[in-house]
Amino acid sequence: MSWLTGTGMTAFGRLEGQDTLELMALAAEQALADAELTRSDVDGLLCGYSTTLPHLMLGTVFAEHFGLRPNYAHGVQVGGATGLAMLMLAHELVGSGVCRHVLVVAGENRLSGQSPDEAVRSLAQVGHPRYELPFGPTIPAYYALVASRYMSRFGIREEDLAELAVAMRAHAGMHEGAHRREPISVDTVMASRSIASPLKLLDCCPVSDGGAAFVVSRERSSKTGIRIRGCGQAHTHQHVTAAADLTEFGARFSLARASAASGVAVSDIRYAAIYDSFTITLAILLEELGLAQRGESGARARAGDFQVQGALPLNTHGGLLSYGHCGAGGAIAHLVETHRQMTGRAGSRQVRDPSLAFLHGDGGVLSSHVSVFLERTH
Repeated sequence: MSWLTGTGMTAFGRLEGQDTLELMALAAEQALADAELTRSDVDGLLCGYSTTLPHLMLGTVFAEHFGLRPNYAHGVQVGGATGLAMLMLAHELVGSGVCRHVLVVAGENRLSGQSPDEAVRSLAQVGHPRYELPFGPTIPAYYALVASRYMSRFGIREEDLAELAVAMRAHAGMHEGAHRREPISVDTVMASRSIASPLKLLDCCPVSDGGAAFVVSRERSSKTGIRIRGCGQAHTHQHVTAAADLTEFGARFSLARASAASGVAVSDIRYAAIYDSFTITLAILLEELGLAQRGESGARARAGDFQVQGALPLNTHGGLLSYGHCGAGGAIAHLVETHRQMTGRAGSRQVRDPSLAFLHGDGGVLSSHVSVFLERTH
């Protein structure tokens, strides 16, 4: 058994003058304070990757910077699934008795620390070096390819995807730390410039600076405990050209494994935190995970089902699409918001009864998946 005992997160956006290690340290300080722990209590450390500090030993680099001497330190790199993969690993380390308190941290000055061209080149490396990269595709281009196929099969319109962007922006408008807070409409999304058809600018998450962290512990630290009930992973491919089907992915497999580990069905959840690098990412994951029928995620957003007081509150901080995306820390932001919701500290975004939450992360081009169930206990 393991417990999520503390979380921390910086604002996301353009944070001039703060590098990867500084952003990670800011978030880590918040997480330890939230867990009521000191640096000396930490005996395990997990660090997400950074494209602006691609060190081979980032875990120990951060330990040195932050003043830690952990018994266990490890760097993790599974693309956008990294944050929840580290949560699952921390859960296993604590459950097996290897560690008592695992600090998990990621951050990156991805916006201010590299040029747009450098960011494009770095992220494009998920492509196959022989069959994909020579043709110059970008990450949006890969997802646009998936979007075209998925939308054709299930009858999704571009306006349906826009509804998801609007829903995430409405939530970000209630969070002072969000990168993008200006209200938008479906018409605004539709009028934004094309990035890779059918995806437009507001179908894509912004590139951000930021950091996020959390602590997983062997014992609960307060009367309201947030228990990691169960986790599961699935890795079906790496390269788009190797994917068996561009409309069926591994999310359903990781969900099945997390459900088996936790004894919980996704239909039981009261809050959802789903990876949303693009509107099509969110649509596909919601539908493959059974949180919306195929082709109907946009309709659910239009009906208000994913709002703070809706039937299934979703990404109430604004998600990657509006809170922002700073690499591995971007997905951890979903976890931080979930923790705040489950402990009743989300302010104007507070949902009614987030007693059972489900989180899902996606790495690569829908190639690596991690699913997690969290439970609030008293």
